[in-house]
Amino acid sequence: MEYEVLDETINQSIAFRPIELEKDFPFIMKWMHQEHVIPFWQLNISEEALFKHMEKNVSDQHQRTYIGLLDGEPMSYWESYWVKGDVVEGSYQAEPFDQGIHLLIGEKEYLGKGLALRLLKAMVKFQFRYQDTQKVIAEPDCRNARMIHVFEKCGFEKIKPIQLPDKKAMLMFCEREVFEKRWSSVYS
Repeated sequence: MEYEVLDETINQSIAFRPIELEKDFPFIMKWMHQEHVIPFWQLNISEEALFKHMEKNVSDQHQRTYIGLLDGEPMSYWESYWVKGDVVEGSYQAEPFDQGIHLLIGEKEYLGKGLALRLLKAMVKFQFRYQDTQKVIAEPDCRNARMIHVFEKCGFEKIKPIQLPDKKAMLMFCEREVFEKRWSSVYS
């Protein structure tokens, strides 16, 4: 595991490990074809096309891709990326070590249980382990009100709507100081 923490509020282990494409592709294929994922990821494409897309993602030096696990069970997909060099970079005055985040909960049985916030907190804490990072950004689809709400509960602030090549997004910032103040007793 690259990062693992016990979330005492749910008494479960949250972990992130780098994607092993051959091993993890069946999960990713299944998740990208779930009804709750399709509108926001638009990767309900053929197996061959998705595998090529994922090969590119996994080898991209500008980001890291992870499988999120809850008590050892794979259930989510994560991309942690550097804003510099990303398509979103031109949307605001990016600092050199700003990081961004993309996520999806793939397994339906984990939806609607309040887990998204707990998973997101763990990933943002993981990203802030890089000492030079003072801001983590998100750009969820403007239509995804539930996820925007989860980001806000985590400590992200809505900045402005932005147009990206594949979506109209809500640019959101989570400043290190705000995050650490809000969650100082969690994951210390």
